[in-house]
Amino acid sequence: MDWNHRDAFETERPICGMIHLPALPGSPGYEGNREAIRTRALEDAAALEAGGVDGIVVENFGDSPFYPDEVPTHTVAEMAALVTTITSAVDVPVGVNVLRNDAEAALSIAAAAEASFVRVNVHVGAATTDQGIVEGRAHETLRLRDRLETDVAILADVHVKHATPLGEAGLAQTALETAVRGRADGLIVSGAGTGQAAALEDLERVAEALSTVDREVPVPVFVGSGVTSESIGDAFAVGADGAIVGTALKEGGETTNRVSRERVEALMEAARTAEQ
Repeated sequence: MDWNHRDAFETERPICGMIHLPALPGSPGYEGNREAIRTRALEDAAALEAGGVDGIVVENFGDSPFYPDEVPTHTVAEMAALVTTITSAVDVPVGVNVLRNDAEAALSIAAAAEASFVRVNVHVGAATTDQGIVEGRAHETLRLRDRLETDVAILADVHVKHATPLGEAGLAQTALETAVRGRADGLIVSGAGTGQAAALEDLERVAEALSTVDREVPVPVFVGSGVTSESIGDAFAVGADGAIVGTALKEGGETTNRVSRERVEALMEAARTAEQ
C-alpha cells in the first residue's frame, strides 16, 4: 500500500491532536458514566478541530494498568462506539491507538469506524515495558489489513516511549526494519515518556535512515511526544514530517485535562510559521 501522508491529511506537515479517553468500562479507574466519556471525547474533538489540527488520534489512555497485547472484547466494543461517534463528528482524519499494543483491535476498530490510520507501539522486535515483554506482530497486522480489505495506514513507533528495546539494533536499524521488513506506512519517534520531548538527534537519525528506503512514496516520520509551540520548528528542521501532540494541547499542560482550543491554535500557528 502506497500511503502518502500529504494526501491523507491534505497538508505538507500534519499535526494530529490527541484524545486521551478516560478509563473505559471494565478498567479500574472507570467512574460509571459512559455518557460523560462520550461527551468529553466529543468536546475534545471539537476543540481540536476548531483549533486547526490536521488529524486526531483516539487512545484508551485512562485504562491503566494496560493489557500488554490483547485487550478484552468490551474494550474493543467501547472504543469502536466512541471512534465511530468521533469520525462522524469531525472532518479531519482520525487514528486509533489501543494500549498497550493491540494492533489487531486498533486496526479492526479503525476499519469498522471509518478511521484513517492506527498507531502501533511495537510493530517489529520486542521491548520490555511495565506490562512485561511486548512483541511486535507486523506479520499478523499486515495480513489482517488485507483480510479486512481496508486502506487504514499503519504508523509504527521506533523505540517507543515507556519501554526499553530488546536486542542490539540501534535506532536507525530499527527504523529501517520497521519500514522495510515491517512495511509500516509511517514511523513515530518519541521521548522516554508521555509529554517528554523526542531527542532531535533521534529524529534526524530516523529521517536520514528513511531517506535510503526505496519506496515510490517516501516514508514519513512523526514526532510522537513532547511537542510544544516552542519546539515544533526544531523538529521540522531536522526532518520531521509531522507530529502527534497531546499534553501541550491540554489545559494547564496536563495530559489528563481537557483540550484547550487556545493552546491548539497557538501550536498550529507555530507549526504553520515553521513550515514557511
